[in-house]
Amino acid sequence: MSAIARTEDLDGAAGPDTATLTADALAVLQPGFDGLTAPAWLLRMVGEGLGSVALFSRNVESPEQVAALTAQLRRVRPDLLVVADEEGGDVTRLEARGGSSFPGNLALGAVDDVELTCEVAAELGRRLAACGVDFDWAPSADVNSDPDNPVIGVRSFGADPDLVARHTAAYVRGLQSAGVAASVKHFPGHGDTAVDSHHAMPRIDVDIETLRTRELVPFRAALAAGAKAVMSAHILVPALDPVLPGTLSPAVLGGLLRAPVEEGGLGYDGLVVTDGIEMRAISGTYGIERGTVMALAAGCDAICVGGGLCDEQTVLDLRDAIVAAVRDGSLPAERLADAARRVRELAAWAVAQRSGGPEGSAPGSDIGLRAARRALRITRSEDHTPLAAPPYVAAFTPMANIAVGDVTPWGVAAELERLLPGTRTGDYRTGDVSEVLAAAGDRRVVAVVRDAHRHPWMRQALDGLVAARPDTVVVEMGVPQSAPVGSLYIATHGAARVCGEAAAEAIVGRA
Repeated sequence: MSAIARTEDLDGAAGPDTATLTADALAVLQPGFDGLTAPAWLLRMVGEGLGSVALFSRNVESPEQVAALTAQLRRVRPDLLVVADEEGGDVTRLEARGGSSFPGNLALGAVDDVELTCEVAAELGRRLAACGVDFDWAPSADVNSDPDNPVIGVRSFGADPDLVARHTAAYVRGLQSAGVAASVKHFPGHGDTAVDSHHAMPRIDVDIETLRTRELVPFRAALAAGAKAVMSAHILVPALDPVLPGTLSPAVLGGLLRAPVEEGGLGYDGLVVTDGIEMRAISGTYGIERGTVMALAAGCDAICVGGGLCDEQTVLDLRDAIVAAVRDGSLPAERLADAARRVRELAAWAVAQRSGGPEGSAPGSDIGLRAARRALRITRSEDHTPLAAPPYVAAFTPMANIAVGDVTPWGVAAELERLLPGTRTGDYRTGDVSEVLAAAGDRRVVAVVRDAHRHPWMRQALDGLVAARPDTVVVEMGVPQSAPVGSLYIATHGAARVCGEAAAEAIVGRA
């Protein structure tokens, strides 16, 4: 029996007709897909009412190609929302192959210039809009209060709630000034976690007062700035709900996010989108079909799915699960209709922002590089001298988290090669530096690390290199928690391409 037939078999029960339910069920889905052009099944689904389509790095080759892809989709329906997970910095989809032209949140927080943050977000938004993207799953409003957090880190503006709040608000203003809807994430806050929700269920054990004075501060600021969407987090917060994670919790979404301010809530009435419903924190416990229905019933309006699942059958199964849930009473028809309404209202806003068709223009302002230069924090020893000859770059590479991915290049080797032709490089994943020293020979060593404080083997490698070669240059491209070491220590506050470019300039003395 086909998925469509299964849906039709449900017709005849009391309540909305199947056509309405099917259209509403499709409206709330935000699926991804494979390929650089839209497959036939996706175009058909768009024609049947699919509310959004999500783009990932697998869908991106160039700005012009993305513009052609979004134009192809909108020829079927002009009010389709096209979504991207484009944070800039370490999490980039449009520039996954070469690295982002924009530093991430931690770098912007380190500079602490809200006008700069607004400018960066506006330029990023301009480039998204030029490609036909009008909904961005960004920015992260998480307060990175746990420096060992394995998934947020440089994606956060910092550990101070007020700093995170003012930059989240500035980012929202900048992005939406370009006609791209911002989706602040991950509500009610993913910063104080030691578990990545891509793999398992994180838990935050703090009282409600701590949540109000820490986690919720940036979200209040974002909503005051007019954020068009909020993304829920797959995290368990017992002070709010001892059983259900935020994405599935009526207490978190209805009792906190949407409740009136005078009743202790945030008073939000806009669109709520889930984090990836296929992430193990949800799929490993509830399954994606049940998780989708529970998320909608709890108060989510759109279901993000497609980071790893991107086929027609997944969309059909989710559509049918939603329709069946309305028919059996586990999802009120009014709740689904309300969710679909919010998606369509956001789509109407996005259409009103468009000044013309997508162009695919990429280069524009160099605001990203200028911001990356300002974010550098440099510590020099008295006997340090800038590099004048090609060095040996030793990149100590940790396992990338799923949000960042392992497609995007990082480091300083490519930029140093441009400035000092003949630069050589090697990739290392152990603390034994004997190979590094042998490969470097007489060359100066540039050691590049990412979150050295979280990886004992990485700290061991740095200690060994600096002991053997005191003139070693160290570049920390993650959260700079460890003490500076080496003759020159550079904290970039992120691993975007422009962060590597700014660091390379400093290494050769051009900063």
